[in-house]
Amino acid sequence: MNRLQDKVAIITGAGSGIGRATAVLFAREGAKVVVADLDPEGGQETVRLIKESNGEAFFAQADVSKASDVKKMVGLAVSTYGKLDIMFNNAGIPDPDSVPITHIKEENWDKVIAVNLKGVFLGMKYAIPEMVKIGGGAIINTASCAGIQPVRGVSSYNASKAGVINLTKSAALEYVRKNIRINCISPGPCESNLNPPSVSEALEKQSTSGRLAKAEEIAWVALFLVSDESSHITATGISVDGGWTASGGPVLTEIPS
Repeated sequence: MNRLQDKVAIITGAGSGIGRATAVLFAREGAKVVVADLDPEGGQETVRLIKESNGEAFFAQADVSKASDVKKMVGLAVSTYGKLDIMFNNAGIPDPDSVPITHIKEENWDKVIAVNLKGVFLGMKYAIPEMVKIGGGAIINTASCAGIQPVRGVSSYNASKAGVINLTKSAALEYVRKNIRINCISPGPCESNLNPPSVSEALEKQSTSGRLAKAEEIAWVALFLVSDESSHITATGISVDGGWTASGGPVLTEIPS
């Protein structure tokens, strides 16, 4: 307990899944949490769960693909709590369709890249200056094992998450001398409200471990990466996948040629 006492954290995509589990855990460990999400209902529910356990949090509605929203979100965190110690760029979306690259709609490609990759860029762009002011901080970005071992039929998602991994390392090298640690987590098949039930069932059957990861299992890794226990870890990624990447990953679906 209290591993994050007096820390201030922003978690995007905190209205459900990994983001919610992490927000609740960080608050339990003493952090003041800015619960950021596009969905007010989900975000407010996360805040309720935190306050129910005597934690401190507030909701900030934000579209992470928009610079104005991200800048405002960071500004609210600092104006409310006085500083920013932790940024978890977790918000993300799946491919709208499962199709080969020649069938991807340009607007769908743009949306996936805007949320999954540009959103991470914007989160770091506006969080890092606040961390520099206080002498350091910790950033986590949610990548995916699909960014390491691509899944057929979801090229925009694969590309966005591979970009997150490389961007994480690039930014970490730029700010390591400023005492800002930047790492990423690459979940494998995970329990998620983003996937249709048929996709979740297929992933569970084909997963190496025989089950999907629980959101809390990702949250515990996030806690480690922002705590003092990982004080010399930066510019790296941790796969939480039950061996999925090592196995070569599943074929999600058959797609037309």
